[in-house]
Amino acid sequence: MPADPASPRAVPPSASAASPRAVPARACADQASPRPAIDRSAGPVRHPGPGRRAFLRAGAGSALGAVALPGLTACGSSGGGVGPDGKVTVELWHGQTDTLKQAIEALVGEFNRTHPAIHVDAGGGATADVMLQKVTAALASGSYPDIAYVFGSDIASIARSPRVLDLTSALRAPGPVPWNDYWPSLREAVTINGRVRAAPALVDSLAVICNTRLFQRAGLALPQPGWSWAEFVDTAHRLTDPSKGVFGTGWPGVGDEDTTWRLWPMVWDLGGEIIAPDGKSIGFAEQGPRALETVASLATGDSVYVDPKPGSAQMYQVFLSGRMGMVLGGPWSLPDIIAAKTDYTVVPLPSYSGRPVTISGPDTWTVFDNGTARSEAAVAFVRWLNAPEQDVTWDIGAGSLPLSTQSARRPEWLDHSARTVGLPAFTKALESARVRPVHPAYPAISQAVGEAVVTVLLGRSTPERVMRDCTEKADAALLIPR
Repeated sequence: MPADPASPRAVPPSASAASPRAVPARACADQASPRPAIDRSAGPVRHPGPGRRAFLRAGAGSALGAVALPGLTACGSSGGGVGPDGKVTVELWHGQTDTLKQAIEALVGEFNRTHPAIHVDAGGGATADVMLQKVTAALASGSYPDIAYVFGSDIASIARSPRVLDLTSALRAPGPVPWNDYWPSLREAVTINGRVRAAPALVDSLAVICNTRLFQRAGLALPQPGWSWAEFVDTAHRLTDPSKGVFGTGWPGVGDEDTTWRLWPMVWDLGGEIIAPDGKSIGFAEQGPRALETVASLATGDSVYVDPKPGSAQMYQVFLSGRMGMVLGGPWSLPDIIAAKTDYTVVPLPSYSGRPVTISGPDTWTVFDNGTARSEAAVAFVRWLNAPEQDVTWDIGAGSLPLSTQSARRPEWLDHSARTVGLPAFTKALESARVRPVHPAYPAISQAVGEAVVTVLLGRSTPERVMRDCTEKADAALLIPR
């Protein structure tokens, strides 16, 4: 994620974007400098990060007073928020652009029509990529929204504010989506120290998207579930054709979260954790070098395209132009691949163990305390938004996956999934998906890992050496009092 995962999240290109010059791994050395971690991992294709959802059932409480929100924990004022007309206005910073913006605004319009006691104002805020800074500044000034779209990797930092509502009782109470119907990775992504600190907004998963024509040209059979990372590396080498500018695969080379999060499934599959159980050190010091060896193996023979720019736009464009055999991507990639008329299929990530493993980058609707009336209205809106009817509309419109098993069983989703090559594979992957830890030190860990991955991709050092540096930096981040 796109995530963040998000997603985070990366903004893959539109199909009409200009095709970049193919750049071998070594050729990017002067362009790919590490940058601070930004959760870009789960964004849909023509829109920013990581988002989703005919319209909708008009039931479930047409007035605020009809919505039961038990146990809502707020830390601010308890009054205000009701206008002279008796209507409560909720300020939503949705963070979306383009198609995603249209999708969320259509849903907001439907909610406003069917809930006459509440008006959701979706006109303000910032794009998802800068939402953390925008919300942080708003909290400092005391003028903040009721709901904001916050990347999953940022929720640990934001939730330290006493203005962030505790949604444990509200989301675990009987309602449109039973708590246990959310995917396990989603539940984990919004839970901090056993408390639910945000509502799920988006979920995705990572898999391998294959250009079937390039496989046919190379005389290779398509991968099957259960394949190994060694097979992935060998396939990438076999697909590579320098004479035609064809790369076996690609990897983001900026050093941000888009670079980092692709490594975590390898670490988990090898038995590592991002943070050790004691919380004082990383949990992948032993597994990291082996995962990085796989990355280093890809870089030999110029079989990996290293994207030197944030957002992975060039990497995805190389794939769309028919010059990359495989790309690690998510459901957000599919609309542009379909628009480009690229023949493709989707297979699960490889593994070392043969067991299914992948990563999800969920993002959140974080709710803030602006008094009881506005808080209750805001929670009513996010609960309504997550109900299967609305969720499926959001998912189909935004290139995302269902938030819950209930949504995944909706006829609209089943029909959409059957008509979209590869989508069932991404949904199936949610059964085994894991998420990054909700921890305030995670961004620093991610930055250290991202720098290590780029260094290995560009052949500047060995996996063992960069892992020692990475461990030192990441462990230091975990020791900082927070």
